[in-house]
Amino acid sequence: MSQRILVVDDVEDNRLILRDLLSGAGFQVIEAVTGEEGVRLAETEAPDLILMDIQLPGLDGYEATRRIKANPALRRIPLVAVTSYALSGDDVKAREAGCDAYVTKPFSPRALLATIREYLS
Repeated sequence: MSQRILVVDDVEDNRLILRDLLSGAGFQVIEAVTGEEGVRLAETEAPDLILMDIQLPGLDGYEATRRIKANPALRRIPLVAVTSYALSGDDVKAREAGCDAYVTKPFSPRALLATIREYLS
């Protein structure tokens, strides 16, 4: 059974790129468009890893991450921020929210897959 990754991103093209990359690497992909949907799917689907955009409509990626990490049943799920937020201190804010890793867009597919595999090994 392949490992499942929840992708939370409101931009369809970004989800398509991640879906193609992850599916091609043998992962099953679950997708959410909003932070609220991401939290709900994390609770109902219990993915093996979550890729979280930060700039989302409504509940942003920081708050969605806080809610996921505050849930004892979900706390163990590795959560990687994949974001265009690349200013000094953005990585610190992501880690303070509970993200385990931080990857900026545009990302190297090879580097992102290496990060994912590091957390799933």
